[in-house]
Amino acid sequence: MLFDSHRDSIYTVSAQLSRDLLVLCVQLQQIMASDSKVHLFEEVAKHNKTQDCWLIISGKVYDVTPFMDDHPGGDEVLLSATGKDATNDFEDVGHSDSAREMMEKYYIGEIDSSTVPLKRTYIPPQQAPYNPDKTPEFVIKVLQFLVPLLILGLAFAVRHYTKEK
Repeated sequence: MLFDSHRDSIYTVSAQLSRDLLVLCVQLQQIMASDSKVHLFEEVAKHNKTQDCWLIISGKVYDVTPFMDDHPGGDEVLLSATGKDATNDFEDVGHSDSAREMMEKYYIGEIDSSTVPLKRTYIPPQQAPYNPDKTPEFVIKVLQFLVPLLILGLAFAVRHYTKEK
């Protein structure tokens, strides 16, 4: 009988602690939500460069600049999602739970949904244009062409100077 009364009081205290913890969690969530900054779409759309990249996903704004080099799909994927609501792009890929958890550290605020346009006007990402003449493959192709010509010219020069003497 003594144990039953202690067990009941332990259950009562445990239930009260659980309710208190739940209330604290809800209050903490409300505090965090009220402290978050609300960004205008125009402001977020300006951050569309490799060195300064913000995304809108599910009504939240993320500064993913530090993640650009680490993103498995490359920085082009992130840049193509700037200047619009990237929720569909994000969800279509099927990101893992760990990717969703990782997003929390890049969270910088909420988007003012009234400023998000219904139709998106395309704003190309600001990055250096691709120049195929500066790729290593191009240099190799040029060398594959020039080296045989140089050898042929050297052979003719040697033959010409050795023939006269």
